[in-house]
Amino acid sequence: MSDRGANVVAVARRADRLASLAQRPTVGKVIPLVGDVTNGETRQAIIDTAARVRDGEIDLLVNNAGIGGIGPFADATPDRLRQIMEVNFFAPVELTRLALPHLAHGRAAVVCNISSVLGHRAVANKSEYCASKFAIHGFSDSLRAELAPQGIQVTLVSPSTTDSEFFDSLVHTDANQTSSSIGRWTPDRVARAALAAIKTRKSEVILSAGGKALVYADRISPPIMNAILRSKG
Repeated sequence: MSDRGANVVAVARRADRLASLAQRPTVGKVIPLVGDVTNGETRQAIIDTAARVRDGEIDLLVNNAGIGGIGPFADATPDRLRQIMEVNFFAPVELTRLALPHLAHGRAAVVCNISSVLGHRAVANKSEYCASKFAIHGFSDSLRAELAPQGIQVTLVSPSTTDSEFFDSLVHTDANQTSSSIGRWTPDRVARAALAAIKTRKSEVILSAGGKALVYADRISPPIMNAILRSKG
């Protein structure tokens, strides 16, 4: 987005990644901010920094942080659930809460929540992750209706598998349940699709053909999908 003239506050836990991003030649400014979005002070700093860029206005909030866990729920700990929900649900919800007063003054403002196709159809051995994505899906749908009178759009972007560091940072991994790298979208491809959805102010977009097929099949015949997923589980 900075390539197109936007001023972007980029947030990550790794300073080296942010430094390389900030050094890229762009039309707009990239303002790096190192922090953990599950931390309340970090969230406040993110919104304060973004608001200072243009006199208290924010045009776009993208909630993109995410972690997962793979394995049977019976083998998991309560801490795994809480950690996944903190990153995937509570952090974006609270960032949105803080941003709303500034988005109300933005130009055609948008909240973009990066979810997952698993926020439309749950699968085995990813119960906490699916729960977090269903939660952000429901939050997005409700908030969209609330904010429509103010002209603020809420866009839900649901990728399938992305070829990112997501699988390197799983809270818990069952080696027998890890996903294949075949068919994964690159982060750049996901970002470009999300940007297109933001520009056209779409309410929701499911990115991959496989993801669309999964959601469509589940809507047409949930019992058949249940049988298919049980056979793969």
